[in-house]
Amino acid sequence: MSCHVTLKENGFRLTQPRRLILDYIHDKGDHFTAEEIISYVHEKFPRINKSTIYRTLELLEKNECVFKSESMDRAIYHHAEEGHHHHLVCIKCGKTIECADDLFTPVEKSIAKRYGFQVDLKHLVMSGLCEECKGRRG
Repeated sequence: MSCHVTLKENGFRLTQPRRLILDYIHDKGDHFTAEEIISYVHEKFPRINKSTIYRTLELLEKNECVFKSESMDRAIYHHAEEGHHHHLVCIKCGKTIECADDLFTPVEKSIAKRYGFQVDLKHLVMSGLCEECKGRRG
């Protein structure tokens, strides 16, 4: 189901800023930052406040239209239609490797069994060293 429909069904109006942001997210089809959306929106409508864009991203996250994850010093979003996946980010070179959602199924089951807690592992970002950087000295 599209985010336009999801928002309408949940009683939210599709204001011009929301439409613009949704169009960007849909067309982008990849990961993006709030700063990228702010630049895009300000190119079209410079008067739209940054806080409106951040509030819209929060609204989209709460309505499961986008997934947000923290990567080192910034938030990264992706369209929910991309599905669940996780990232491994190299702390030296910044290389990002996507890994499948089912990789953490055993962890989810183990936590549920041991602690009776259902974890929400929709979009994880883990830092470490990629193969190339791990092999480099210094």
